[in-house]
Amino acid sequence: MKIKVNILIVVLIFCSCKNNTEQKTDISVTPNKEIKITSKLRHVVLFKFKETSTPDEIEKVEVAFLALPSKIKEIKDFEWGLNSSPEGINKGFTHCYFLTFDSEEARARYLPHPEHLAFGNILSPHLEDVLVIDYWTK
Repeated sequence: MKIKVNILIVVLIFCSCKNNTEQKTDISVTPNKEIKITSKLRHVVLFKFKETSTPDEIEKVEVAFLALPSKIKEIKDFEWGLNSSPEGINKGFTHCYFLTFDSEEARARYLPHPEHLAFGNILSPHLEDVLVIDYWTK
């Protein structure tokens, strides 16, 4: 037990010394007191649609995006939702998509993937603005 705790402390110190933009490890302790190091690359996409886009057109975009995980194996997890914040500071962004990748290489294969590009063709006539943030989980 003491050895595992000491190893965890050393690993935490080592990871905290790395540049945060390069850090790709999460450290957790399982119920069996084993140290587990994992991390996932998150790809967050926010859409602001044109005022001229109809609800049916926006729904076609939603359906097309929802189909990507079944067509692109690099997407390890996917969720999405509509803005429901009462704060009123979403700046017109209404749709949030949250994709998970295991590596930067997987994301690099996803971005130019033919199915992703085809989705872009469906999306682009209706897109007013987009915001994308990628990060490694900590």
